[in-house]
Amino acid sequence: MRAIDLRPALIIAQREVRDQFRDWRIIFPIVFLTLFFPFLMNFTARQLLNFVNQYGAGLVGERLIPFLLLITGFFPISVSLVIALESFVGEKERGSIEPLLTSPLADWQLYLGKLLSSTVPPLVGSFLGMAVYVGGLLINRIPLPDAETMLQIIVLTIMQAVVMVSGAVVVSTQATSVRAANLLASFIIIPMALLIQAEAVVMFWGRETLSLWWIVFGLLVLAILLIRVGLAHFQREELLGREIDVLNFRWIWRIFWGSFRGGARNLLDWYRNVLGKTLLELRGSFLAAVVLAVIVIILGAQQADRFVFILPEGQFQERVQELGLEVPGGAMGNFTNIFFQNMRALMIGLLLGLFSFGVLGTLPLVATLGLLGYLTRIMEINQLPAAQLILAGVVPHGIIEVPAILLSTAAVLRIGFLLATPMKDRTIGEVFLMALAGWLQVMVGVVTPLMLLAALIESWITPLILVRFFG
Repeated sequence: MRAIDLRPALIIAQREVRDQFRDWRIIFPIVFLTLFFPFLMNFTARQLLNFVNQYGAGLVGERLIPFLLLITGFFPISVSLVIALESFVGEKERGSIEPLLTSPLADWQLYLGKLLSSTVPPLVGSFLGMAVYVGGLLINRIPLPDAETMLQIIVLTIMQAVVMVSGAVVVSTQATSVRAANLLASFIIIPMALLIQAEAVVMFWGRETLSLWWIVFGLLVLAILLIRVGLAHFQREELLGREIDVLNFRWIWRIFWGSFRGGARNLLDWYRNVLGKTLLELRGSFLAAVVLAVIVIILGAQQADRFVFILPEGQFQERVQELGLEVPGGAMGNFTNIFFQNMRALMIGLLLGLFSFGVLGTLPLVATLGLLGYLTRIMEINQLPAAQLILAGVVPHGIIEVPAILLSTAAVLRIGFLLATPMKDRTIGEVFLMALAGWLQVMVGVVTPLMLLAALIESWITPLILVRFFG
C-alpha cells in the first residue's frame, strides 16, 4: 500500500506561515488587537466582579471568568479569518497562484498545506490573547477556573479555529473574488457566534463539563466533514478556469428537477426505480440514525435521575379525564396542529443540517426520543404504569412517526455524506442540488404520507386508547 507523503504539504505550510509573519499588514492588526482585547476583558472582569460582590452574587462572577477567557480566545480567530478566506482566491486575484498550481503536487497536498498555514496564525493569536488574559487574572489576584474548565476552553478554542478555518478555505476554493469570499464568511461567523452563546448558556446555567465535551465532539465531527468536503471538491483546473459566478435559475432548476424526477415516466415508475434507489442509498445514514436514537433514549432516561419531576397526586387521572372530553370535538384541530408541528420540526432539521453538513439536522430526532426516554423514566419515578402508558399513548402513532423521523434524519445526513464524497465530474453546487433533491424525494414519497397517518392516529385513536385503559 502506498504511503501518504505529508512532506510537500508541510513545506507549503511552512512557506505560507513564514510569508504571513513577514507581512506587517497581517501581523500588526493581529498582535495589536490580540493584546488589547485581553486587557479589555481583564478590566471588564474586575468591574463585574466588584459589582456582583456588592450584592452577594459571587457565583455569577465566578462563572463569568471562564466565559471571558473563551471570548478572548475566539476574538483573534474571527479577526484572522481573512487569512484563510483569501488563501486561494486572494492569490488568484494577485496572479501568484499559477506557479503553485503547476507544481508537481497532488491536489490534497496543496490543499492541506494551505489549510495548515491558515490555521497557525489564528491559533497563535488565540493562545497569546489567552495567556495575556490569564496573566492579568494572576496579577489582579482573581481566582482562575479549575483545571478541567481550562482544558475544555483550550480544546474548544482549537476546535473552533479548525472549524472556522476549514470552512473559510472551502469558501476560498469556491469563490471567484475576495469580496465574494468575505461576504460568504457570514455563513461561518454567524453560526459560530450562536455557538458561543450556547456555550455561555452552559457555563452560566451550571457549567456542566459533560455538556461542553459534547460540544467539543460535535465540533470535531464538523471539522472532519469540512476538511473532507474541501479535499473532495478541490480541483486546481476548476480554480484556474472559473472566471465569474452567475446565478442561473434555469440551470439550478434543471439539475434539481432532473435529480428529483430521475427520468421516471410516471408516478409508479418514480416510486419503483427512483425513490427505491434513493432509499437503498440511505441504508448507511439510516443505520447511523438508529444508533443515535438508541443512544439518545438512554441519555434521556439518565437525565431524569438528575432533573427529577414529581407530579402532584391525582394530576394524571385528571388529565386523562380531560383528554376523554377533548377527543370528540377537537380531534380535527389536533390533527392539523400535530401534523404541521411535526413537519415544521423536520424542516428546521433540514435548515440546521444545511449549515452543518447534516450534524445539527439530527436535533429533531434527539429532542423527540430524548424527551421520550426522559418521560419514561419520570413515569417510573412517579410510580406510574410506564409500560402501559407507552403502549397505549405512544406506540399506536409512534410506530409510524418514529420511522418517518428516522428517514428524514437519514436524508439530512445523506446531504453531508454526499458533499464529503469525491465526485470529479460534478461541482459542489451540483452535488448539493442532487442531495437536496434526494431529501425531497424521501419527504414527498415516504415521510409526509407517514406523518399524515401518524397525526391521524395520534389525534383520533391514541386518545381513545388512553381513555379506555386509564379513564
